[in-house]
Amino acid sequence: MSSQIVRLRTLHGELDGCRACPKMIGPVVHGPAVLSKVILVGQAPGPREGSFGRPFAWTAGKTLFRWFEESMGIGEEDFRARVYIAAVARCFPGKASGGGDRKPDFEEIARCRTFLEREVAIQKPELVLAVGSLAITEVLGKEVAGKKLDAIVGRVFRTRWHDVDVDVVPLPHPSGASPWHKMEPGKTLLGQALAQVKRHPAMRDVLKRKAS
Repeated sequence: MSSQIVRLRTLHGELDGCRACPKMIGPVVHGPAVLSKVILVGQAPGPREGSFGRPFAWTAGKTLFRWFEESMGIGEEDFRARVYIAAVARCFPGKASGGGDRKPDFEEIARCRTFLEREVAIQKPELVLAVGSLAITEVLGKEVAGKKLDAIVGRVFRTRWHDVDVDVVPLPHPSGASPWHKMEPGKTLLGQALAQVKRHPAMRDVLKRKAS
């Protein structure tokens, strides 16, 4: 067993025991300890993910993994086994007063960021897939501050994230509550973004290893 896997499993054990955010609803949700040069960063688990014990396990996940299967030919289980899945927050934030899921607050994001920083240090990714506005902002920061998805999705950004130089492909959130990816220009921009993911050397390696 590699030292990276050992470090990831140790980190996951710490995550599982974390109870730092009183408003968050457990259990902690994370993917398996997969070594990959591609990291997918989501926002936070929904209300169903905790019972399944893995991220993107419900409706939004079905949409997300359909995008990858239709554009790259990689199914959900292969994707989960080859791409490391992380998130801005790892517990369900609860419901917002106006309906929908509450967004994690600044302190909650900061507490979970320490885990994300360590995951990046272990993996040293080459490609980051930032899914949804919160994840995009977490990864790209001021570079995308105040910009709409129309100006972000469909582009590849080069940035330094947690002391690692990475390419970032922003993706819209696959939630059914958002029609952005089903309407123009979102539909076309999503297609462009997925094509960029498929062409990236790190993702090409993922797809090759899946086929071997």
